[in-house]
Amino acid sequence: MARALILVDVQKDFCPGGSLATERGDEVAGKIGAYQLSHGAEYDVVVVTQDWHIDPGEHFSETPDFKNSWPIHCVADSAGAAMHERIHTDSIDEYFRKGHYTAAYSGFEGTAAGEELLLGPWLKNKDVTDLDIVGIATDHCVRATALDALKEGFKVRILTSMCSAVDFNAGDRALEELHEAGAVLV
Repeated sequence: MARALILVDVQKDFCPGGSLATERGDEVAGKIGAYQLSHGAEYDVVVVTQDWHIDPGEHFSETPDFKNSWPIHCVADSAGAAMHERIHTDSIDEYFRKGHYTAAYSGFEGTAAGEELLLGPWLKNKDVTDLDIVGIATDHCVRATALDALKEGFKVRILTSMCSAVDFNAGDRALEELHEAGAVLV
């Protein structure tokens, strides 16, 4: 049995000053960075998911509805797609990038940088059974990643103080949904 920490989309565009900022993005990034230093040794692997858009089609819109279409964000290799500076990237074992040519919310849709290996098989190859999930946004990518993790048979804990929602009410509903689906809220 191995445990993994998954950092979901803690990217500059999802933090204050970014093109699709969440209100608590900087605060959450700081908490995650501190957690990495204080608890990093508890994990067998630490992975990151990243929005990494090349040409995601209708996912980008000049008149976004903030449900299915969004302002331009996390363009591959851009400053906005970079990890927040408070994240300790030296402790990351692998990056999983998603949404190259379409919308993608779950980290389980992402492939390892430079490979075609999806997150689920990669974790299983490392004998990971338990996941702790943190990141941005609670009501979108954290939610989708956790639901897919549960579907793939992983035991999932959401470290709620280290998650930032686009919309606070939607974030609370997402956490309720995750709890009902079998995730443990910490």
